Order: sequence, then structure tokens, then C-alpha cells
Amino acid sequence: MGDPEDIVDAEIVPDPPAPAPQDTGYTEGGVPTFESVREKIETRYGTAVGSSELASETSEGREVEERYEARQRAAHDRLEQIRASMRDESDRA
Repeated sequence: MGDPEDIVDAEIVPDPPAPAPQDTGYTEGGVPTFESVREKIETRYGTAVGSSELASETSEGREVEERYEARQRAAHDRLEQIRASMRDESDRA
């Protein structure tokens, strides 16, 4: 072991740099960063849009949408009736 032929010549390699701190989405004080809040909002919006699209493509989803539109039309018609009756009453007075 002590033989000079057993000695290996090697270069010294510096330690690799410490990894950059991982972005947790929060400041050191525990406040969410603008980027993390925006990402959460965009993710939730995308999920909602996707869910809505999937729901509207099913027969149940289309039926619910048709019932909603029918209720909206009925409400609009009723509101017009009420407005017309109020106009009639104000003309009589």
C-alpha cells in the first residue's frame, strides 16, 4: 500500500453550489406572493371552465341549461308584464 505506484493523481473538485431556495409561493413573513395567488386563480378558473364544458356536453347538462333558459325567458316576460301594468296604472292616475 505504501508503494508510490499505488498513489492516484486526482484533482480537487469544489462542492456543488447550494440549490436555490424553492419558491413556496409565500414570503418569509408568510404572505402569499402575487404569482402564487394568480396561479391559484387561473387554475380554479380553468377547472371551472372545463367542468362547465363537460357538463354541458351531457344530456343532463343540456336539460338543466334548457330549463334555466326557459326560467330566464319566463322571468323576463313576467317582468315586462309588471312594467306594462305599472305604466297602465300611472297613465290612469
